[in-house]
Amino acid sequence: MNSIDAPKNILISNYTYPLTEEKIAKHPLQERDASKLCIYEKGEITQSTYKHLADFIPESSLLVFNNTRVVEARMHFYTENGAPIELFFLEAVDDEIDATMAMQASPSIEIKCYIGNAKRWKTNTLTHKFVVNGQSITLTAANKTMQSDYYHVLLSWDSSDIVFADLLHAFGKIPLPPYIKREVSTEDAERYQTVFAEELGSVAAPTAGLHFTNEVLDSLTKKRIDQAYLTLHVGAGTFKPVKSNEIGGHSMHGEYFEISKETIQQLIDAKNIVKIIAVGTTSTRTLESIYWIGNQLFYNPELNSADLIVSQWVPYDKSPVCSTKEALNAVLQWMDKRGLDQFSSKTQIIIVPGYSYKVIDGIITNFHQPESTLLLLIAALIGENWRKVYDFALENNFRFLSYGDGSLLWKEENRS
Repeated sequence: MNSIDAPKNILISNYTYPLTEEKIAKHPLQERDASKLCIYEKGEITQSTYKHLADFIPESSLLVFNNTRVVEARMHFYTENGAPIELFFLEAVDDEIDATMAMQASPSIEIKCYIGNAKRWKTNTLTHKFVVNGQSITLTAANKTMQSDYYHVLLSWDSSDIVFADLLHAFGKIPLPPYIKREVSTEDAERYQTVFAEELGSVAAPTAGLHFTNEVLDSLTKKRIDQAYLTLHVGAGTFKPVKSNEIGGHSMHGEYFEISKETIQQLIDAKNIVKIIAVGTTSTRTLESIYWIGNQLFYNPELNSADLIVSQWVPYDKSPVCSTKEALNAVLQWMDKRGLDQFSSKTQIIIVPGYSYKVIDGIITNFHQPESTLLLLIAALIGENWRKVYDFALENNFRFLSYGDGSLLWKEENRS
């Protein structure tokens, strides 16, 4: 196990590449599965499309998807003088309220949010009237207080029959990433969601899943490639740039996740027998986080749920580690003892070069921003060959970032 000091000293400037504006996809392709697919395995690179994904995955493998659903997290108010004010919902202020609970809040909720044009918000309250489910609703935003890099705002509305999710759906807009510099359009309501999105709570899409169609999923099933689902509600922190020179100076955002007993059992059955492929960095972070929680429980099975939050640097300390199956079984035993079918917690895990992957054998993912923690996650999987993959994508006119093309990357054999 590496010392905690080594990953903290990684220079983010060593993980960059020339991404020009024209390489960033501003709109999705007409067909989801027409997106290009870059396949990397054992130093070799080939190219195809997502429509033919099943051709590149061994029979009986296990693909793990994130079934979170994006909420319309941007809300626009106007001051008495007509100045526009944008609230970008991040999460509830109360840490006891997870994303799922927040969606069901009524008739008020205190939220953490970014505020666009905050200096123009000079009065105590902002209001907006609109119709939700046939009811005329007045929404009030009040008690704006500045925190470190976000605000606390109290939202309240005049009907206990309406929950927060209803308000967002009626009043909010899909929160496209900041590098897609255009207004939200009607296509985004469908295309910035995966076809398997179910659990409402993300403020950004798990973009690796955007390329999948029902036809692609069917082709995987026909090849006996199993599918499993988990939920990680993606926070706005996924777009937070690394501003420190060394990665040790960067604070990862916490994100809520949930995984079922069924999915954990699928992982146990698959591990060391077939390939486990995470669809996206969010699925990757969840799968690796559940290992570290299981590792804690293997050595201390009486821990409470409040103790089972994965902090940023836990994987890099010198604590003893158990096998992946031992860790996953420890989670199942902990759940069984408490009569739980779903395990939920929060993770701040950061995956950087030097990390030893415990669960996944490969990842399906988009092409990420230079000097980002997501790029570091890829480098941890395939080493310095990440440059080879990105150079190939640049030279072959791949489209980058959320609405762009993607890749299937297999872990280097010498990376445990």
